[in-house]
Amino acid sequence: MSHNSFGHLFRFTTWGESHGPAIGAVVDGCPPGLALSEADIQPWLDKRRPGTSRFTTQRQEPDEVRILSGVHEGRTTGTPISLMIENVDQRSKDYSEVARAYRPGHADYAYDAKYGFRDPRGGGRSSARETASRVAAGAVARVVIPEVRIRAYLVELGGIPFDRARFDDAEIDRNPFFCPDAVAAAQWESALDTARKAGSSLGAIVECTATGVPAGWGAPLYMKLDSQLASACMGINAVKGVEIGDGFGAARLRGEDNADRMRPGSDGAPQFLANHSGGTAGGIATGQPIVVRMALKPTSSILTPVETIDTAGEATDIVTKGRHDPCVGIRAAPVMEAMVALVLADAKLMQRGQTGR
Repeated sequence: MSHNSFGHLFRFTTWGESHGPAIGAVVDGCPPGLALSEADIQPWLDKRRPGTSRFTTQRQEPDEVRILSGVHEGRTTGTPISLMIENVDQRSKDYSEVARAYRPGHADYAYDAKYGFRDPRGGGRSSARETASRVAAGAVARVVIPEVRIRAYLVELGGIPFDRARFDDAEIDRNPFFCPDAVAAAQWESALDTARKAGSSLGAIVECTATGVPAGWGAPLYMKLDSQLASACMGINAVKGVEIGDGFGAARLRGEDNADRMRPGSDGAPQFLANHSGGTAGGIATGQPIVVRMALKPTSSILTPVETIDTAGEATDIVTKGRHDPCVGIRAAPVMEAMVALVLADAKLMQRGQTGR
């Protein structure tokens, strides 16, 4: 399997399977001399860790990270940083039916069609378990961009939107949904409980903002900052759509309404009166907050019987046993933050390499 790496100057590669002995990442291109330890990485993994509430898979993984290389006496050396997370709570027997039949909406059939072989235990490389490696790599990226604050949160779950007028940043860390609206979080709790008890699942929309990104990061045409962000988010499991700024909503505006109007600012930089473009113009950061949203489909592994075919091509139904998130969008928030951090760290190093700034 190729294409397990992402990034350019700041690049990472993930390895491992859901039910293998361990998963991990190798981060290449991190500048030397930066303070880094497991304690800088672990808090972000804890946000993504399974089993923290009844609304996520009950697989019990401590997700403790070990730095195997690239750090000496608490400082990065400039050489590849190898990160490892052990798998300790696999139940491969839960996937005996998956070995014989394909789960609709999952990667089972596509992997067989491509490779002629697949690892059915938890989905192997297609499992969202792989995203723990991305979160670990993203924690390293955050060390490269201390000037940037990245925050992801759910804005919709099961078709129920939050109320932006009730946005409370502190509330994001007070509920299991990464929701900035306490009222919406209570509604989501009821909806997800109903779906979970019915053996079903729900989709979600996650939004991420990055503040402190200087004007100039990114590049025209084929390395646009927004295209890199879209690629990074689209590559997350279950994501079926990505928006930058107003996204599809911009298509319903008139030109004068969509314009990010400017006035002279006190520091020589423009004062923007709107941010419809989500912090980019021409593929380059404007200095405004970067705003990205991604839509995640309902979890494909459900207890409700679904029509499918087996590996011999015969019609059958499948019920996916095991421990699965009733809404993968919940734990996608820390993953989205990590991918945005990885893109921005790469953009910072490319900006420095091309302009010296």
